[in-house]
Amino acid sequence: MLTVEQVEKSYVQGGLFSKHRQQVLKKVTLECRHGECLGIIGESGSGKSTLGRLMLGLESPDRGAIRLEGKDVKDRRVRMGRISAVFQNYTSSINPFLTVQDAIMEPMKALQKSAQGQQVHAKVDMLLTQVGLDSSYRTKYPHELSGGEAQRVCIARAVSTEPQYLVLDEAVSSLDVSVQIQVLQLLRSLKSLYKMSYVFITHDIQAAAYICDRFVFFREGQIEETVSVDQLKHVKSDYAQQLLSHLISL
Repeated sequence: MLTVEQVEKSYVQGGLFSKHRQQVLKKVTLECRHGECLGIIGESGSGKSTLGRLMLGLESPDRGAIRLEGKDVKDRRVRMGRISAVFQNYTSSINPFLTVQDAIMEPMKALQKSAQGQQVHAKVDMLLTQVGLDSSYRTKYPHELSGGEAQRVCIARAVSTEPQYLVLDEAVSSLDVSVQIQVLQLLRSLKSLYKMSYVFITHDIQAAAYICDRFVFFREGQIEETVSVDQLKHVKSDYAQQLLSHLISL
């Protein structure tokens, strides 16, 4: 289980020597259970992406802890190969000088689990097939890919180590609507295939409703409400009702 325990985070505002700090996360506590897709839903600036970076160990909380199976994710050995991520900006997520094959194999090389020779081609071909691309993409570079193709490559790279948890930070929001649906369908199938848990961070309630099992409504660095997908109609907070009103009107 991935747990967030009383986490707080702030940043300095107003320059290097400023003493003023903006509180971004305020005593956040939640859990992502085995095999579920937990949606963290909130408007831009609500602190949800900051929480995602803390979950990935890219930053450390000021207070509190984030644990994977009871161990702090600040320890690289705890999170390495067990937590992966797919971000919104697929263009900057892939090194422009790497081929698709090299980009996909990056995490495995970091874990010193990379295959050799023909095994590399077989592994990459399998991952490409799983994300709906064929082997001809192995030798392509990022600038030769469409947005949807690039995000599929990012997903293939993220699942290459067969992680327990995948953090998806606005992973479909930059894609055209038709491509969004394809990628969401892909994510659902990969979740089942790899028995992964997802943390799906988004401002898009419609996308979240398609893939998530539970929702955490996030506002100004705090949890407003947590509800399962089958209880969405019964949310109590005004904020959650406001976000859901768009979904219901569609």
